[in-house]
Amino acid sequence: MAEFPEKIGKYEIQGELGKGAMGTVYRAYDRAIARSVAIKAITKAMLAPAELKHVLNRFRHEAQAVGRINHPRIVQIYDYGEDDEIAYIVMELVNGKTLAQHLAQEVHYDVREAGEIIRQILDGIGYAHTQGVIHRDMKPSNIMINEDGRIKISDFGIAHIEASELTQVGDVLGTPHYMAPEQFLGADVDAIADLYSVGVIAYELLTGRKPFIGNTATVMQMVLSQPPPNPSQLNAKLSPLIDRVLQKALAKKREDRFQSARELADALREAVEATLGLDAVTPPAAAPDSAALLDAARLLNLGAAKSAASVDNVLSVLAGDSTISIDTGVRQVRLLFIDDEERILTALKSLFKARYHVFATTDPEKALDFISKYHIHVIISDQRMPQMQGVELLRRSREISPNSVRILLTGYADLTAIVGSINDGEVYRFISKPWDNTELHTIVAEAATIARELADAKTPATTLPKKMDAGVLVVDKDEAIARVVRELAGNRCPVVFAAGLDDALAAMQRHEIALVVADVESAPQLTTLLKLLKQENPRILTIVVTTASDSELVIDLINQAQIFRFLNKPVNVKLLKSHLEAALQRYLTYKQAPELTAVHRVEPTEEMRSSTLGQRILSGLKSLRGN
Repeated sequence: MAEFPEKIGKYEIQGELGKGAMGTVYRAYDRAIARSVAIKAITKAMLAPAELKHVLNRFRHEAQAVGRINHPRIVQIYDYGEDDEIAYIVMELVNGKTLAQHLAQEVHYDVREAGEIIRQILDGIGYAHTQGVIHRDMKPSNIMINEDGRIKISDFGIAHIEASELTQVGDVLGTPHYMAPEQFLGADVDAIADLYSVGVIAYELLTGRKPFIGNTATVMQMVLSQPPPNPSQLNAKLSPLIDRVLQKALAKKREDRFQSARELADALREAVEATLGLDAVTPPAAAPDSAALLDAARLLNLGAAKSAASVDNVLSVLAGDSTISIDTGVRQVRLLFIDDEERILTALKSLFKARYHVFATTDPEKALDFISKYHIHVIISDQRMPQMQGVELLRRSREISPNSVRILLTGYADLTAIVGSINDGEVYRFISKPWDNTELHTIVAEAATIARELADAKTPATTLPKKMDAGVLVVDKDEAIARVVRELAGNRCPVVFAAGLDDALAAMQRHEIALVVADVESAPQLTTLLKLLKQENPRILTIVVTTASDSELVIDLINQAQIFRFLNKPVNVKLLKSHLEAALQRYLTYKQAPELTAVHRVEPTEEMRSSTLGQRILSGLKSLRGN
């Protein structure tokens, strides 16, 4: 049994997380504030006297470099301590593995997954750069991936802070495969060297190998004098745009590379979208069959063991027209608008300032900081902003303030962004620019009313049980997805298959249904079913899986059916598993606290409800089991 100290400082040691030549990383507990932490400790006796001072200086320097940074993509440092025997840093405990560990286990990432990993890395390192901190050793072993797939950058042990003299010209610091040419030459290193290292990581994730292979001397010679092979030579699915982006990221001269994390992130996002666009038109025969999907599910489960008066008049009219009962006493509601165009913000402020407390900014990071300090009822964001995509801002705002109502207001109807607004941001509505003032007033008034109701709502702590009565209904033209869902659900809950509308309604009358997984292309009536289901039973969640790439369809499903998640076929089984578990847990939360379903209110349309199809569906929904 491993021996470790009972305490380090005030921290109770619970176990060992890892061990190196000079020290150990422990799992520990801070009883004073009931928080689990990680402690990186260096044993002074393990160091030669000649290097002790230098190593301890670097160790203190890591605490200084990262201790001033607070960002969700960077492992946070809480404390530093030292005594006669050890020096230690107390930091955020990340439950997960390093990217290097995943790669060593031969985990392969598809283009979308690789793009998302790099986007998060660039988000974190870009923020560090704005704070004057350069990492100098970006590599997979310093990238943590927690259990829900989010990235944390760690180990700033050889970082450089602007105005620091700890790292001088002539120091060769870093890990050879990920070092920029100027690092090998011992030249002055800045943020652009970190971006080179991120380019190497991106190359490795997208191609399955590093750009340069060999011993240190060989790698050094190639880094200094040879271009890497085009990524598309190693992975034929990659767009030529990926080649251009990564060749620029890995250019020999620093002035030929991307000059900021945002510049690289934007270029890589466009290249990934181009690649996914190419992939979308591959022949249907390339799609995995149901047996392959089922195998993937099995493997995954195994792995898991105005003036006020004028605005009042407008609101009065809207309240009369809206099918949602609008609270016209909303003067204390706070709206936050984020857009990179000042003229847009000026127009929005003039529309709403007489009725609400309106805040506006062109800086997404400032917006997130503001949300963390003050309760914001309604968050309305543009999508295409140079510092951060709107979908990412809304996702992060959901983490900070889950009871805020989120709206995406954009003139760019990109399918990837729209899907992200559902899957990551859980938006209440998607509004296109240029907007209609009356429609925008109505939607914001509805959102404000809902937000006031949710402001004091308590979200009960729910865990997904090993077995539950409510089940999953899969509606599709064949049983392929249903078989995958059954494999993923295991014995947790029943999974029922329906081949069409009538079978689906009958199944919901026989079984308590928590989640509907539907291919809206398999039967034209299913879109109407999902809309009416949300009107009548907002507690039941829906996941749409389809081959359709129709932006207007997805926007309609957001605004009229409040779908929970959207997946393209062929489905990513790992994502499907994650969405299934999240939906089942959310259903149990709503069952305990039905007031939380307010955020899923949709506007019933009389035309739909009074139609023959609408009447038929509503008749079937009247006697749902368990609802």
